[in-house]
Parts: sequence; structure tokens; C-alpha cells
Amino acid sequence: MRRLLYFPCIAIFMLAFVACNGDDEPYDSRYDWKNRNASWFLQVADSARTAIRQAQVAHGDEWEEYCDWRMYKSLSKASDYDSGILTDSICVRIISRGSGKVSPIFTDTVRCNYRAWLMPTIDAAGEVEETVFDQTYYGPYDVGTALPTKLGMSNLVPGFSTALQHMVVGDDWMIYIPQELAYGEKQGTSVPAYSTLRFRTQLMGIYPKLTLVPDWK
Repeated sequence: MRRLLYFPCIAIFMLAFVACNGDDEPYDSRYDWKNRNASWFLQVADSARTAIRQAQVAHGDEWEEYCDWRMYKSLSKASDYDSGILTDSICVRIISRGSGKVSPIFTDTVRCNYRAWLMPTIDAAGEVEETVFDQTYYGPYDVGTALPTKLGMSNLVPGFSTALQHMVVGDDWMIYIPQELAYGEKQGTSVPAYSTLRFRTQLMGIYPKLTLVPDWK
């Protein structure tokens, strides 16, 4: 999948990387991975904050009706809520809004469709490359054919869990998670250490703890 639908300034960032990497050096798409991932999240956050600020100025208390961007502080950082550390938060862009009335809590289980990517990179041919490291559907997203998977909220990385706890059933979001709220320095099979993550997620059902019937509303 090759698209830059949500983040036009990625192109500038990627071209700068190619220029700095030098033609005489072996190509390495993971060059300076930690710092590049941190910079990418800062760019996403800047886009989110700018859009939110403009909507607040234009629409006041009703700004959320006119802006698809959100920033949520990780619930794992709640005891330090007044901290100004940017990477304590995730960024969200709303694709479509659901009709549910409640959000899951940390002890719940959820059903959702999702696809997860690493940060976009430039391949050896100069093309934008987006690496999927996990997914529950294949091809273009179609809610009618996708098969949602069940996830325990307490088993997820803090950034993904935080996003889900702000969603209602039917919400379809693009979620950007800084490395600090993802796997951090942990090296995985498909996720390098210090990776900023991006998820497209639609929440399909909520299962409260010790309840056999899903809470759809």
C-alpha cells in the first residue's frame, strides 16, 4: 500500500533523508531509525496541534465537530497529567464516526479491525514504502468483508489501549503512536526498536469483563 493521504509533509522529510544518506553509501532504509521515527511523530503532532488550534479559534467549544484531529494523553501517564511531554500523547485522525454511546475500559475485551504500519520509508528505487507489520484484513479496507479480531485491552501497548478507550463502536480512526507508548527499545521480529507506529482501527464491539454479551451501545 503506497499513500501519503494523511501526511503531506512526509514527502519533504523523506527527500531530506535521501539527500543526507548519500549516493556513495549502501542503501539502508533503517538508517538513524530512532531519531527519524521521533522526528516523524513530531511532524504528525504538529499537524494535529495546528488543525486543533485553528478549529478552536474558528468554532470555540464546538471545535470537535469541525476537526478530525485529536491528541490524547496516555492513560498510563494519568498520575502526571500536567506534564508537557509530547510523547506522553498519541495523535488521532478520525476517518469516520461511530454511533456507539460508551467506550471500553482497561479491563474490557474488544473486537476490532485493524492494520498496523511502521513509519514510511524510501526504498532503493526512491519510492515511498509502507511496511505493514500486523493486520486483520487484506486488500483495501471493507467493513463488510473484514473479520474483526478480539483483543484484551490490558495486553496492548499503552498507545493503542489509550486510543481504544476513547473510541465508541463504529469509530474508524488512524492512530499515531510514539515509540515511548509503543515497544520502545524492545526489538521485535517485525517491529524494530524505537518505532513510531500507525494503526488504522475500527472498533466493532466491546465485551466488559465477566460479561458474555457484547456491549454494542
